[in-house]
Amino acid sequence: MVARIRSVTVSAYVVEEFSANEADILRRYFTNLDQPVFALVNLPEVVKGALFARYSRSPKSLRRLFLDEFLGELDIEGDATIDATIGLERAEELYEKVFFEYGDDSVAQLGGVHLACEQASNLLTKVLEWGRLASYLEQSTRYINYDSRADGRYRYFRDPQILSSELGTRYVGDLDRLFDTYARLAPIMEEHVRKSTPKAVGDSDFIYRMAVKAKALDAVRGILPAAAQSNVGIYGSGQAYEQMLIRMRSHPLPEARHYAELMLNELRKVIPSFVKRVDLPDRGGAWSDYLADTDASMEDLAEDLLIEDAAPDSDAIVDLVDFDPDAEVKVVAAMLYPFSHLPERKIEDQVRAMTVEDRVRVIKAYTGDRRNRRHRPGRALERPFYRFDVLADYGAFRDLQRHRLLTVVWQQLNPHHGFTRPELIDEAGVADEFDSAMERSASLYEALEPPFGPQASYAVSLAYRVRFNFNLNARAAMHMLELRSTPQGHPAYRTVAQQMHTKIAQEAGHHAIAEMMTFVNHSTESDLERLEAERRAEARRAEASS
Repeated sequence: MVARIRSVTVSAYVVEEFSANEADILRRYFTNLDQPVFALVNLPEVVKGALFARYSRSPKSLRRLFLDEFLGELDIEGDATIDATIGLERAEELYEKVFFEYGDDSVAQLGGVHLACEQASNLLTKVLEWGRLASYLEQSTRYINYDSRADGRYRYFRDPQILSSELGTRYVGDLDRLFDTYARLAPIMEEHVRKSTPKAVGDSDFIYRMAVKAKALDAVRGILPAAAQSNVGIYGSGQAYEQMLIRMRSHPLPEARHYAELMLNELRKVIPSFVKRVDLPDRGGAWSDYLADTDASMEDLAEDLLIEDAAPDSDAIVDLVDFDPDAEVKVVAAMLYPFSHLPERKIEDQVRAMTVEDRVRVIKAYTGDRRNRRHRPGRALERPFYRFDVLADYGAFRDLQRHRLLTVVWQQLNPHHGFTRPELIDEAGVADEFDSAMERSASLYEALEPPFGPQASYAVSLAYRVRFNFNLNARAAMHMLELRSTPQGHPAYRTVAQQMHTKIAQEAGHHAIAEMMTFVNHSTESDLERLEAERRAEARRAEASS
C-alpha cells in the first residue's frame, strides 16, 4: 500500500467574535481574525515572547489575551496606518534570487515568525512539536481547567470524517461524557486536596489556591481524551517551518495535513519566499510523497514480519536498551581533548592507563561547582549515549517529548498497554468513576480503529500508556533528568526521570556520570508539588513591585 496526500473536509473551528474597535486593533498585529492559525506581526519581540509565555497558562485565545492583558500596556497610536507588506516586494525579489533560484538554505535560517496554532488536538500538538529547529510553548493541563465550553461545545477536535460516519454520534456522545466526568471530578479533587493539605502559615490565599488547583488538575487530566484541544505558540525560522510543513503534509492524520495548509497560508503572508517550495510538485510535494511512501512501506513490512503479542507487557516503565560500556573512559578523554595537542586515540589510551582516582579528578574538575541545574558542563558529555524504551501514560509523554536535544520516536496511542490511576484518585474515593471513563475511552477506540486507523487515537484518554524511546547523550540527559525530577513536576514524568537516572548509574555502571547530575531529585514527596514554585514566583512579584 502506498500512502498519498489526501484532501480533508475542513472541520468547523470555533470562530471568536470581536467588536469593530477590537477587530480594527487586531488587524495591525495578527494575520487573520477568524482562523485557528495566525502569525504575529508589527509587535516588539519581547511582547511576542511575553504573549506566548502567558499563553501557556491562560485559557484565552492569543488574540483575546492580547486585548485583555497586553494592549493597555502598549503605545499603539503610531500603528494605525502600519502596513505589514511595505517593502516586502523588493525584499522578495532578493530572496527569490538567492534562496529559491540558488537554493541557499542558510538564508531561510535568518528570518523567523511567531505563529499561534489554536484548537489543535493533543495528537496534533505532538506533530507540531516534533522538529528540533523551533521553539514551542503549549497550553498546560495543569493550570487550565477543561470544564469550560467554547460556543457551547467542550474543547475537543471533531474529526470531520468520523463525524460524517455512522460512529459520529457515538464519538461526540462518548467524548462529552469523558469531559463531563472530568468536570465533575475536578472540584471534588480540589476539595480533597484542601482537606488533606491545609494552607501553611505565611502562604497567601493566591499561591495556596494555585498549588491546590495544579495538584487536582494533575490528578484528573488523565480522563481527557487525546482529542482535547490545546493552543501552541511556535517561533521558528523559515527553514524550520518548511521542514515542519513538508513533514505534516505527508502525515497519516488528516488533521495534520489540513493544519499544514492553514499554516502555509499564514506563513505566506509574512515569509512567502521561505515556504515557496513547500507545495511545489517537484520540490516539497515530491519530498512529502517520499516520506508518505516510506512510512506506508514500513507499516506494511512491520505487519508482515513482526508478531504482535496478544497481551503486551505493561509492567516495565523504563528499559535501558543500549549504552556504551566504555563511556566513562571516553568521556574523560573528551574532557581532556581541547586542553591537549594529542590526537584523540592517544589521549584515550592514556586515560585507560590512568587510575580511577585520576579519572575522577578530571570529571570533578570538568563538572566544577554547579550551584544550580542551569550550570551544565561542556560538550564532552555528548560523547556517551543512552537509549531507553519507555512505557508511560500519554500525559507524561506529552511533557517529556518536548525536549529538543534528543531523538524521540513513539508508537500509535492505544488503550492496549493499560492506564495509570493517580493515588490521589483512590484517596478521594472516585476510582470507580475514573475507571468507568477509561472503559468508555477504550471501547470507543476499539470501535473507531478498524475504519479510521490513527484517527481512533482521538478517543484514548491521556491516562493510557504509550510506548516511546529516547536516544540521548549524557549532556541531554543531565538537562532533562534534572528538570523533570524536580518536586514541582508531575509525578508521572518524575518517575520516568528518576528511573532513567538510576539505570545510568546502576545498570550501565556509569556512576561518575550519574553523580555529575547533581540536581536529579529522587524524593517521593507529593504534597502540593507546585507550592514551592508558587512561593518563589510570589517573592519575585513582590520584589519587582517594591
